[in-house]
Amino acid sequence: MSTRMSAKSSLGDESVSRALTAYENDHPDYARTHRLDDLRRQDFARLDEVGHTYLDYTGGSLYSQWQIREHTKLLEHGVFGNPHSANPSSLTTTELVEASRRHVLDFFRASPEEYVVVFTANASGALKLVGESYPFEPGDRYLLTFDNHNSVNGIREYDRVRGAETTYVPLRPPEMRVDERALLDALDLAEPGRHNLFAYPAQSNFSGVQHPLAWIELAQSKGWDVLLDAAAFVPTNRLDLSSWHPDFVALSFYKMFGYPTGVGALVARREALAKLHRPWFAGGTITVASVSADRHYLAEGEAGFEDGTVNYLSLPAVELGLRYLEDLGIETIHDRVHSLTVWLIEELLSLKHGNGRPLVRLYGPASGEHRGGTVTVNFYDPNGEVIDHALVEKKASAALISLRTGCFCNPGAGEIALGLSRDELSSCFSRHERLTYDDFRMCIDGKSLGAVRISLGLVSNFKDVHRFVEFARGLSLA
Repeated sequence: MSTRMSAKSSLGDESVSRALTAYENDHPDYARTHRLDDLRRQDFARLDEVGHTYLDYTGGSLYSQWQIREHTKLLEHGVFGNPHSANPSSLTTTELVEASRRHVLDFFRASPEEYVVVFTANASGALKLVGESYPFEPGDRYLLTFDNHNSVNGIREYDRVRGAETTYVPLRPPEMRVDERALLDALDLAEPGRHNLFAYPAQSNFSGVQHPLAWIELAQSKGWDVLLDAAAFVPTNRLDLSSWHPDFVALSFYKMFGYPTGVGALVARREALAKLHRPWFAGGTITVASVSADRHYLAEGEAGFEDGTVNYLSLPAVELGLRYLEDLGIETIHDRVHSLTVWLIEELLSLKHGNGRPLVRLYGPASGEHRGGTVTVNFYDPNGEVIDHALVEKKASAALISLRTGCFCNPGAGEIALGLSRDELSSCFSRHERLTYDDFRMCIDGKSLGAVRISLGLVSNFKDVHRFVEFARGLSLA
């Protein structure tokens, strides 16, 4: 039994080796990223030890053994107390927290005179801070693209209750890029003296499209504050806040380097943060509060937005993670991911059934231009019928391949990509008081309500994408 398995493994390795040789001949720049292969063997050996193909980096990156070792050493040898005090353990913690805050600014090349870092639980927490505190009033506007995470969509509930107007800018399939003419028209709707907020993702968590950072300055010149969701962008791309100056940036650190979870940030321009009005206060966010006098003073800067006690034992691990990325070079990671993504897309789109019908439909750019390492597709049988994405995930899981299926908390992009009309969706909502995902699946007949997302990241290698292509090829034979 073991001899047969060993022979099979050897044949598989030979197949990968031949494919890799051909790939490197066509992509000579790939050789410049081989340091990441050394890193994978050194710090991520657990992947290959168990034969795990991890393709869900947009959901969350993987942590290195180095990060865990260094953070463990820090915890083993330190005495750290709640930073809201002036005792020795508290002051030690405060120094580490502030060092992490400075390192975040340094990593994103953000001037401390212009930007502050507010630590949150995740990107969603950062977005909620902006939504609940932005001073929407009747006559104000909230503008966003169809391509947005639900944590950005949810801000519309704050602006609506305060009488502001929400406007969505559509996407154009199949590339899933924003209709720029419609965007320009919408940006012209800002009224001078009003509060206008424009939100969009630097990179789509659905299609991998990278939306222009040039929109930041354009929107600001027309009277908009700009909220940039950078959660899917910053793990493999340089966000340089000395070149681009969004008013608010939301991100999660676990998407960048896997550990720690439960920590994100709102990176905000000081003048933009000063516009926000918090609807409540908590421990740590005030300088003085009185029950008898029924008054309070909110703390200035980031302190006024960090509710309670920050996750102070995890924050030093943020600095370690950023140092890890700096040592590797975010540009190296970007080049590796870009190269593998282009090959993956080309290979998937070449797959056909025996009758010539395509196996794969891609949602997003078919080239590597202005796109990231998130590739979203559906698979189709020889009759042109969609193969249920849940079944694809089940088969992938059985093969120890981690990917993601569904709409990825981005319903707008999913509705455009999958051709779900407003009438269809409105009809479904009218049938039930509370809808589950399965209710929707039964309500809309003949169309997929989700897709399969393959996403590359920090230590993706050629073997990962080759293995997925071979898995996809097997679907045409199923």
